[in-house]
Amino acid sequence: MSEERPTSDAARQDAAGQAAADEYEVRATDADAWATACEEDLAAEKARRRAQHGPPPGSAAEELRKLVDTVADKLSGLQSPLLGAVAGGAAQQMVNQVVQQAKAAVEPVIERNPDVFDHLAAAGNELLAAYRSAVEAQERRWTTRDPAHREHRDEDDGQGPGERIDLD
Repeated sequence: MSEERPTSDAARQDAAGQAAADEYEVRATDADAWATACEEDLAAEKARRRAQHGPPPGSAAEELRKLVDTVADKLSGLQSPLLGAVAGGAAQQMVNQVVQQAKAAVEPVIERNPDVFDHLAAAGNELLAAYRSAVEAQERRWTTRDPAHREHRDEDDGQGPGERIDLD
């Protein structure tokens, strides 16, 4: 018998090592299941929001391109009743030409600098936030004036143009 049998301590260590490896595989599988479940939940939530609110907006450059196309389509389809039937055709042709020139001028700028429009959109949001903050601060000053100022105004005793009315 040339085979050696492991000692009881070695057998215990192998069994413990095998149990730890099995536990690691279970934990790895659980982590994968968790990640998969999270991805599925996220995809379902995105689909629900798309169904409820429509597709998310694209980049600022894409949105500008859509705006230019929409305005161009509206202007091209616009009929001018002010110029009459005779001059209407020439006016319509002139409007179409101007629209095409504007699109030809805007498209290359959008193509070459799409990031610029994202930065401009972010700057616009920052300006809006600053304006909103300034307006809110002014409204707070208007609504919470110094109480001493209010007391002096009430002690005016009707010398102003208005008439005091007792509501009691």
